[in-house]
Amino acid sequence: MAIEALSEAERADALDELSDWDYDEARDAITRRIMFNDFAEAFGFMARVALIAEKMDHHPEWSNVWNKVEILLTTHDCSGLSSRDISLAQAIDAIVDQD
Repeated sequence: MAIEALSEAERADALDELSDWDYDEARDAITRRIMFNDFAEAFGFMARVALIAEKMDHHPEWSNVWNKVEILLTTHDCSGLSSRDISLAQAIDAIVDQD
């Protein structure tokens, strides 16, 4: 089944629900920067997200420097934002909200 990019209306609705995420128009992607208390906490968060992302077969572009994790979500198969990105962003938000 082909993955389709979100329509403008679907994208707008999704962004309204993802208040902690920013839209990167140039990449048709969403981004988020999350700060933690230290490196161990940041790395533990990344490990938890990695397990979920692997199950979803959808992997973030991300970086980690000490207590900061920067995440970019876009779907390369459709060259833009898709429902897969929104689902992973929601899962990431749920992990952040638990901590």
